[in-house]
Amino acid sequence: MKTFELSFSVNEKVRKLSVPYGKTLLEILRYDLGLTGTKEGCGKGDCGACTVMIDDEPVNSCLVLAPQVEGRTVITVEGLGDEKALHPIQEAFLREGAVQCGFCTPGILMAAKALLDKKPRPRELDVRKAISGNLCRCTGYAKIVKAILSASGTD
Repeated sequence: MKTFELSFSVNEKVRKLSVPYGKTLLEILRYDLGLTGTKEGCGKGDCGACTVMIDDEPVNSCLVLAPQVEGRTVITVEGLGDEKALHPIQEAFLREGAVQCGFCTPGILMAAKALLDKKPRPRELDVRKAISGNLCRCTGYAKIVKAILSASGTD
């Protein structure tokens, strides 16, 4: 399989890899870089479990081919915070009990970050629209929406 040299930033660190042209960003993140917080759900862009940010925009990483990230900036859930210093959105999810099985949580956190970066004081409808591409099979979304509003200070 034909490969090419890829250089892009992931969570504020420049990464250089030799990858096949047909590889997706999701595959690169999980299998080449070991960033397993980004989950593969459907592989078709329907569930949002693989949501990351590219140049401050939320995208389904299963639909992004490797060449599309050349020279760009990617943020994954690992780039939000860590055990020592959680991101305010992560803190709000814990505080509001918005995490159940956790499979969808990384993608929802990234969608929430994208929303709050653009609209720091969203309305409930804004939150629901922002996470509408993220499927959660464990909840009715009420605690997730409440957590995002809480993180914004508009709850």
